[in-house]
Amino acid sequence: MKKIRNICLILAGVFTLAGCEDYLDVNTNPNGPDALLQPELFLPQIQSELAVAVQWDGRFTGFYTQNWAYTSGASYSLNLHANPPNSDFYAQLWRAVYWSMGYNLSDMIESGERNEKYDFVGVGHILRAYGWQMLTDYHGPVIVTQAFDADRRVFDYDEQEVVYAEIERLLLLGIENLERTDGLSPEDSGLMEADLIYNGDREKWKRFAYGLLAISKHRLTNKSFYDAQEVIGYVDQALQSNADNAMIRFEGTVSANTNFFGPLRGNINFYRQTKFIVGLLDGTNPELTDPALEGVDPVFEGQHLKDPRLAAMLAPAPDGEYRGISPEIGISEYAAEQVPNNLWGNTGSLNTTPNPQIYFFNNSERFPLMTYSQLQFIKSEAALLSGQKELALTAYKEGVEGHLDFARQYAPDPATYDQRRVLYEASEEYFPSSAEDLTLSKIMLQKYIATWGWGFFETWSDMRRYHYDKDVSDEEAVYKGFSLPDPLYVDNNGEPAYRARPRFNSEYMWNQAALRELNAFELDYHTYETWFSKPE
Repeated sequence: MKKIRNICLILAGVFTLAGCEDYLDVNTNPNGPDALLQPELFLPQIQSELAVAVQWDGRFTGFYTQNWAYTSGASYSLNLHANPPNSDFYAQLWRAVYWSMGYNLSDMIESGERNEKYDFVGVGHILRAYGWQMLTDYHGPVIVTQAFDADRRVFDYDEQEVVYAEIERLLLLGIENLERTDGLSPEDSGLMEADLIYNGDREKWKRFAYGLLAISKHRLTNKSFYDAQEVIGYVDQALQSNADNAMIRFEGTVSANTNFFGPLRGNINFYRQTKFIVGLLDGTNPELTDPALEGVDPVFEGQHLKDPRLAAMLAPAPDGEYRGISPEIGISEYAAEQVPNNLWGNTGSLNTTPNPQIYFFNNSERFPLMTYSQLQFIKSEAALLSGQKELALTAYKEGVEGHLDFARQYAPDPATYDQRRVLYEASEEYFPSSAEDLTLSKIMLQKYIATWGWGFFETWSDMRRYHYDKDVSDEEAVYKGFSLPDPLYVDNNGEPAYRARPRFNSEYMWNQAALRELNAFELDYHTYETWFSKPE
C-alpha cells in the first residue's frame, strides 16, 4: 500500500510540474479527466472493497449457518431479510459489485488492454466472476446482462443459470489473458505492487480461477447435468497447498485499512460462537466424536479430547471452558463467568486489541477468500457422490490436514495443539482407514469447520443444497447436530431463508417493476428456493 501511495504522490507531482494548463489540455470532458488511469491505481481498492463486502454481509449469512449468533438472541438474528428492507444494512456486497467495483473494474480491464498489461485484464475478469458468484450465492437472481448498460435507468434480473454461464465465461477469459506471453510482465506492469492477494503471481491467480470454476460447478449437485469429474478436474488445477490460499492483507493502522473483523472496526462486538461450532470441536457432535477419546484431553481433565483447532478458532469463557450460545436465546442462559468471550478475547463488547488473538480476528490479520482445504472437501464430496470412495477419502484427509496446518498458526499453545493433533489423527472416527467408513456428514462437517468465520456463502450454499436437512431423519442428516430455530420467524411460513433481498436504495426505490416480476415484495420472498439448489 505504501508503494501505491507513492505512485499517487508521484503522479500528483508530475501534474504539478507540468502545470494546470497542460493537464487540463488532455481532457475533453468538462466534468473531469477522461484519460484512463493506469490499472494498478484501481486494483487495491477494488480488492479491498470486495473483501470487506464479503465480511460485511457474511456477518448476517453467518446467522443462517450458525457460525455465530447475536448476544440478545432471536430478537435480532432471526428477523433478517423478513420484510422489504428500509435500509441497506445487509446489502454491502450489492453495493460493491455494482458501484464500488462496477465501472472501476471495467475501467481497470480496459486500461490493462490499452497498456498491454494483460495480467490486470486477467485478474479483472476473475474478480468480476468472483463478485458475481458471491452475489448470486447471496441474493439468487441478480442483474448481469444489463448491469453496466449506461443507457438504462431500470434493469431486468437474470436467473442464476444465466449468471453461472457468465461466471464460467469470465473465468476462462481471465485464464486466457493470464497465459498471454505478449505485453508487460507482472514485474513491469505494476501488478506485483498493486495486488493485495497474490502479489502479482499469475500462476496463483490461474489456480484461483480454477478453484472458482470448481466452486461454481459444484453448486449444481442437485442437477441432472452435474458433472463430478469436471469438478474434480478443476480442483486438481486449482490451489495446490496452503501456500496458494487467497488471503487479502490489511495494514491495520486506522479504521479505513483495517480487517473488517478486527476490534478497531468494532463490527462483531455482540457476536458469539454458537453451540453448533463448539460441538464440532469439543467432541460432543454426534458425527465428530470418538468414545475412545473420552477423558484424554491434556488440558481439561476427564473431558473428551478437544479438536486441536478449538483454542485457535474460538473464545473461552472467563472460567476457561469453551461454550456456544443458542441463536434463539443468546447469552441469557449462562451465568456471567460462563458466557463465552467475544472473538477478541474480551468479556464485554469493546476493545481495540485482541487479548489474546483468536483466529484471524485481528486488525492487520489476512482474511481468506479461498483456501486449499475448502477445495479438497469439494473434491471429496464430488468423488463420494460419484462413487469414487477411495479418492473421496484421500481428498477428505487432505482437507482436514490442510486446515489443521492452517489453524495451527493461530494456536495460543502450539505444543498442546500438536499433542492433541497426534491423538486426533490416530482416531478412526476422525480419520477412517477404510473408505467405507467415510460419510457425507463427516465431509460436510469438516468443511464447515474449515470455512467457519469466512466462507459464509460457501457454507450457506452447501446447507441450501441439502435443504437444511429439513425433511430427513436424524440418521440421514448431513449436518448432524444442526437445528433450525423453532419456530422460525412468522413471515417465513415455516420455511428457512434461501436468499437475501436485493439492495433497498437501488432496487426497492428505483427498480420496483423488475422486483415485482420476482415477487420480491412478498413477505416470504427470502424463503423462495434458489435455482442452484432445486432438483432438476
